[in-house]
Amino acid sequence: METLPLLFKDLFAQLGLPNDDNSIRQFMEANSPLDPSTPLANAAFWTSSQASFLKEQILADADWSELVDQLNTALRA
Repeated sequence: METLPLLFKDLFAQLGLPNDDNSIRQFMEANSPLDPSTPLANAAFWTSSQASFLKEQILADADWSELVDQLNTALRA
């Protein structure tokens, strides 16, 4: 079965965050730049369940891992 590609806004929805363009932009502005020494999942703005999800996705190299990497890069810009 073919699956649709996941989008950045889908990651925000998965994290339980508002995922419209304006909300994503506001989140990025409020939380950037993330200190280079802070692992993404350890950032203070995540809930424990969000942090766990991010860690699990990267460790498992799961479907979400590419978007998590993109989020990590975007928050450090």
